[in-house]
Amino acid sequence: MREINVNEVEDLIRELCIKANLYLPEDMEQCIKAGAEKECSPVGKNVFDDIIDNINVARNETIPICQDTGMAVIFMEVGQDVHFVGGSLNDAINKGVSRGYIDGRLRCSIVSDPLDRVNTGDNTPPVVHLKIVDGDKVNIMVAPKGFGSENMSQLKMMTPSVTREEIVDWVVGVCAKAGSNPCPPIVIGVGIGGDFEKCAYLAKKALCRPVSERNPKKLYADLEAEILEKINKLGIGPQGFGGTQTCLAVNIEEAPTHIAGLPVSVNVGCHVTRHAHGTI
Repeated sequence: MREINVNEVEDLIRELCIKANLYLPEDMEQCIKAGAEKECSPVGKNVFDDIIDNINVARNETIPICQDTGMAVIFMEVGQDVHFVGGSLNDAINKGVSRGYIDGRLRCSIVSDPLDRVNTGDNTPPVVHLKIVDGDKVNIMVAPKGFGSENMSQLKMMTPSVTREEIVDWVVGVCAKAGSNPCPPIVIGVGIGGDFEKCAYLAKKALCRPVSERNPKKLYADLEAEILEKINKLGIGPQGFGGTQTCLAVNIEEAPTHIAGLPVSVNVGCHVTRHAHGTI
């Protein structure tokens, strides 16, 4: 049994909240640059230039890539041989987010009640997904999620009679309806299977997968490529000004489901699809 003080979790989450909001993952930045090369529209190319300039300014000036520094979504994998000491793990997670957003001078956007709308002042509480795994390590992924893109996300409870074409058309339709709202070029996370909430989780988790990695199953890798091609044929383009590069990547995650169901969800990520990872 390995003992880990919750202060280590707090410190790491603080660090990751700041890092994720200031620096894009390397694969994401390279994907944006590749998109700029492929963009055929002159206006679209100019928009890509602005996006790349913004990434560089954020890095050099240590300021957020986007003014919407998001709701903190935390994926934690905790080894079953870990024993936390020194206090409450839940408190440590919240303190880590609070310190990250206050120390990092990041915008605090969370309200304590969805109807009363009173800001909590430190971007807590986060959304936490906890998974128990083998081993004695703790892996933490912090993925700040802006709501310009989150608001465009959808879930549909389909049935096993649905065709591949219908799934593709629905996902592409979600993107068409979103238009310029999620600040394209976008990244699309798709969840297929599970139940209602598992499907939405899969789509969110898919956005944390490197955009350079395809689903290991050929069936889904081919589906990713087909959906990507069809989204880019919509012509929405960078920031909605028209062009050939509306979407940078489509990541699909699948899970077992019930014989009577086939849920499909789409979690839309903007061109600032952020996440940072650390291990204790």
